[in-house]
Amino acid sequence: MADNKENKVDIKKEAKPVDDKKEVKKSTTKKAEESKTVTKAKAKTEVKKAVKKEEPKKIVNENYNDEDELKATATVKYARISSRKVKIVADLIRGKNVDEALAILQFTQKAGSEILTKLLNSAIANAENNNQMTHSKLYVAEIYSNQGPTLKRIRPAAKGSAVRIRKRTSHTTIVLKERD
Repeated sequence: MADNKENKVDIKKEAKPVDDKKEVKKSTTKKAEESKTVTKAKAKTEVKKAVKKEEPKKIVNENYNDEDELKATATVKYARISSRKVKIVADLIRGKNVDEALAILQFTQKAGSEILTKLLNSAIANAENNNQMTHSKLYVAEIYSNQGPTLKRIRPAAKGSAVRIRKRTSHTTIVLKERD
C-alpha cells in the first residue's frame, strides 16, 4: 500500500509541469491574437488609403455583355393562364419585328394574345426608356413561357365524391434586341 501512495504522489508531481506547459501555450496564443489584431488594423488602414486613391467608378449598364448586344426584357409572373396556351401564340411572334408582332397579336383570337400584347408593350417601353434602344430596330429575340404554381380546387361530383380542379398559372418572358 505504501507503493500505491508513492505512485499517487508521483502522478501529482508530474501533472504540475503539464499545467505549466498549458500556461505557456496560452501565453503564446495571446501574443498571436494580439499580432493578428495589429495586422488587421494595418490592413484596414491600407485599404482605406487605396480606396481614397481610386478614381470614381464608371456606371456600366447591367444588361450589356461583351459577347451579347444590348437587350431589354419584360416578365409577367403568376398569370392565370396555362403556359400551353401562351406557347401557341408565342411561337407566332418569335423572331419577328416588334411592329409586326403587335399586329399578329392584335388579330390572333387566342387567350394568350391579350397577355402577350401587354407584355410586349412593356418590353418595348423598357427598351426605349431604360436602354435607349430605337423602336424601329427592335425584334423579339427570345420568348418563352414556363409553368407556374397550380391552384388546386375541389368540385363536388356524383355519389358524394369530389373532383380536383387545377387552375394553372404561367411565367412568361420576352427579350428584345436590336437588329444591325
